[in-house]
Amino acid sequence: MTFRELDTVVLKADIPPHGLRRGDIGAVVHVYGTDGVEVEFVLPDGRTQAVITLRPDDVRPINNQDVLTVRRFDAA
Repeated sequence: MTFRELDTVVLKADIPPHGLRRGDIGAVVHVYGTDGVEVEFVLPDGRTQAVITLRPDDVRPINNQDVLTVRRFDAA
């Protein structure tokens, strides 16, 4: 999958050190060719929860069949 900056993506697996869970939604803020994407995850008030570099297969594009949910953020 090829991503572009500002694409909305969904995390495919938990990343406990950053308090991230499968299904969390983020925005691509930088693309490192085909090797990686930097994704920002934010809290509802706009504060950044995490900015991390991931492999493209760690995320997928959001789609119209996804249901958005809310969960409490528990910092690791």
